[in-house]
Amino acid sequence: MKKLHGTRRAFGSALSAAALLGLAPLAMAQDFPARGKPIRIVVGFTAGGGTDAQARIVAQKLGEVLGTSVIVDNKPGASTMLAANEVSRAQPDGYTLLYAPSSTMAQNPHTFAQVPYDPFKDFTAISMGGRGPLVLSLSTSVPVNNVKELVAYVKSHPGKVSYASFGAGTSSHIYGEAFVKKTGIDAVHIPYKGGSDAAKDLIGGRVQYMFDSASSAIITASTGKVKILAVAAGARIAALPDVPTFAEQGYAGLDLPSWLGFYGPARMPAPVVAKLNAALVKVLAMPQVQEFYRSGGYEAGATTPEEFAGITRSTYDSWGAMVQQVGLVKQ
Repeated sequence: MKKLHGTRRAFGSALSAAALLGLAPLAMAQDFPARGKPIRIVVGFTAGGGTDAQARIVAQKLGEVLGTSVIVDNKPGASTMLAANEVSRAQPDGYTLLYAPSSTMAQNPHTFAQVPYDPFKDFTAISMGGRGPLVLSLSTSVPVNNVKELVAYVKSHPGKVSYASFGAGTSSHIYGEAFVKKTGIDAVHIPYKGGSDAAKDLIGGRVQYMFDSASSAIITASTGKVKILAVAAGARIAALPDVPTFAEQGYAGLDLPSWLGFYGPARMPAPVVAKLNAALVKVLAMPQVQEFYRSGGYEAGATTPEEFAGITRSTYDSWGAMVQQVGLVKQ
């Protein structure tokens, strides 16, 4: 009998422990974020760029919604892999987040031989932040007005027209190679150490064209030295309503997904993820945030964590197919 009572007590203790463990994530969510403990959004670019600017307006509004300070921490380098690696190793408590472009999760694993993280095992998808395609920017020194004319011009000057990219293996480079393969042109690839350096030489006419982010292209086009010929997306974008897509100009297939989004480390408690997602839904729907994204060539919009995880996977698959198609060797 004593043994039976002991067994019951042990069983009851086990049930109590299990109940406490089950309540732990809920309690964590209720206490999140703790007073005085800031949330850090890590960005893999230098301060002052388009991605950094988006992260900062979201951080400001997110702090207001959650009632805590939210700071942006710039960790540039290695095609955003330094920032991603840091977040993947952080405590999964919701206080360290990553704001990253689609290339971080969907492209880098296909183009770099050594990637210090697994895009699916090492992160928790929280929400999409915004969608924004690459565009084809052209130096005004080239006397053409659309994609068809550019293709004809390059074919009449084989090996003498150069295109810039953010660097070997970047989305800018992959799109450039895909364009070369699709059109059969002979253009010279000039890799740079970043988008800003490439844009400077495009403005100066030292390179003739490049695939650039819409936000950067809008800025370079404002100099009068660059014009935007096409949008690499399935539809025109609000920031560039008069610029047609590649498909509209007879060159379908250059419309891979391009976006930015929020991740945390793997194994984040579901209630904390839900709380962060709900806050981001509110922030990304704010008119001020919507207009800020739109002015830079992006469309702000949140998703559920499950939707964003699915988008990450499908984009990863699409980029893998494109990299294989152009025959790019891992760097």
